[in-house]
Amino acid sequence: MDVLYFAWVRERIGLPKERIETQAQTVAELVSELKSREERYEVAFSDLSALRVAVDQDLTDFDASIVGAREVAFFPPMTGG
Repeated sequence: MDVLYFAWVRERIGLPKERIETQAQTVAELVSELKSREERYEVAFSDLSALRVAVDQDLTDFDASIVGAREVAFFPPMTGG
């Protein structure tokens, strides 16, 4: 699956996108898996309340299933203006 990072998440991880193989069943499990990779992921995902997630371009929660998903995207909350 493709994992996309936007705004400061991308800056902390150092990648805009990566293709990964995972056994994770939910977004939360995927985050745990990513955090265990390297410190830069741990830093980027240290405060999940400051992040939003979309699975296959649908905004969702961290307990959402990613089984069969093609894409998971992480980004900070959007603001109007």
